[in-house]
Amino acid sequence: MDEKLSLNYRTALPDALRVLLEDYPRTGWTQDAGYNGLIQFWLERHMMFRDLLARLNSLCEHRLDKVIAPEVFASNLAQYGSLLVSELHGHHTIEDHHYFPVLVSKDNRLAQGFELLDSDHHLLDTYLQGFVDQANAVLSQSNEETNAVSAFHETVERLSEKLDRHLIDEEELVVPVLLKYGAHGL
Repeated sequence: MDEKLSLNYRTALPDALRVLLEDYPRTGWTQDAGYNGLIQFWLERHMMFRDLLARLNSLCEHRLDKVIAPEVFASNLAQYGSLLVSELHGHHTIEDHHYFPVLVSKDNRLAQGFELLDSDHHLLDTYLQGFVDQANAVLSQSNEETNAVSAFHETVERLSEKLDRHLIDEEELVVPVLLKYGAHGL
């Protein structure tokens, strides 16, 4: 795969993978006759991931500013962090093993896009492992130590940036396929 298409460098999907997006622009998704509960549910899952990362980012900022107590920070970090990792792994597993193969069969022109998204999932696993390692380092530090929190905050911001790029690209590839061809087989 072209390195420029890697999640580490990509700023948008290549034009060749945006062919359905031209006919089904994001602004019209919810008004489209093909918009259904599956699409809504899937987009809500993506919003949940973004929300969890925003909460973790805010949590780090509050701890660094000493607005919240260390034990409140640790409790919330454990709760939000484990939820994010477990739900994201499950979501990506279902996409890679079920959704993407079915969606590729609906429009083979987008095969490279689904390969790209699968590749993103593997790269995101690396970012998630760093996230877990940093979270564990923070949780093992003394209550007053904030250097580890600062480093973890940077990890959260980096993960947020990469995951958001992936989610936008995934939405712009998947939703138009579902709007055009329906959700049969999913």
